[in-house]
Amino acid sequence: MSENKVCLLMVFTALFWSGAFITGKMAVLEFPPFALTFFRFLFALPFIFFLLYSREKEKWLPKGRQWIALMILGVVGTFFYHVLFFSALRYTTAINSSLIGATNPVLTTLMAVLFFNESLTKKRLIGIIFSFSGVFLIVTNADWQLISTFSFNPGDVLMFSAVMSWALYALLSRSYMQKYSLSPLMVTSYTFLICVLISIPFVIGENPASYLPKTSVYGWLSILYMSIFASVLGYLIQLFAIEKIGASRAAVFVNLVPIFTIIQSVFILGESFTFFKCIGALSIITGVYMATRSDRQVQVSK
Repeated sequence: MSENKVCLLMVFTALFWSGAFITGKMAVLEFPPFALTFFRFLFALPFIFFLLYSREKEKWLPKGRQWIALMILGVVGTFFYHVLFFSALRYTTAINSSLIGATNPVLTTLMAVLFFNESLTKKRLIGIIFSFSGVFLIVTNADWQLISTFSFNPGDVLMFSAVMSWALYALLSRSYMQKYSLSPLMVTSYTFLICVLISIPFVIGENPASYLPKTSVYGWLSILYMSIFASVLGYLIQLFAIEKIGASRAAVFVNLVPIFTIIQSVFILGESFTFFKCIGALSIITGVYMATRSDRQVQVSK
């Protein structure tokens, strides 16, 4: 396959990931956060394990300490991130959540500097400042009353917490994959499984009988979209692109996610996109580029 076709596939992948913010916003109207987390990855399990077994038949089953590493990654990244993500969507817009989510590479870089002894160059520092300035504009919309009272939308705070969880996952997964000889596909498959298993008692606590009879076909289709397109197909195409064009070039397409989300949010959900959110979005994308230009292998939240 030519490089141009691979790049086109990555554009579609960014579109798939952006759709998770739209369908997630729709789904939270019918399902509570733990249930959404549970069903999203339950439906994805058969596909991702089929892929794992077909590609890594000789070493698809973890051994020894690999299980401990996968348990930690499953809790920190997949479970915590998605519960916080779906909780955030109950209070904030898809636009805000996607733009805050776009800071993940920058936050990962900052955490790597603070806790993993990576160097902080001048360009990285400027990029971090740019990105967090953009988040500040998005969260406050330049409303001085909000700024003076420090009263922010709880959904934005939850989304930022979700991004912190994913940033920690990105750093730990990079370390654990090297230390315990874990492949990206094995990590993805088993963190999905662990997330599903951990979610079960919380789903029971949400009393499924109180909401399942009221759910619509559109609610279930939203979950299926997140399971198949955003989780399985998105990962598969990204993995293929990394093999063909390299991690650095594949990571560039992640910057399209908030742009696609903004367009879909305005036309599908009717959300507003203000001038200050536009400035914030440009600031975040610029900051991400500057802070991660030499560190493109960092994973992104979606």
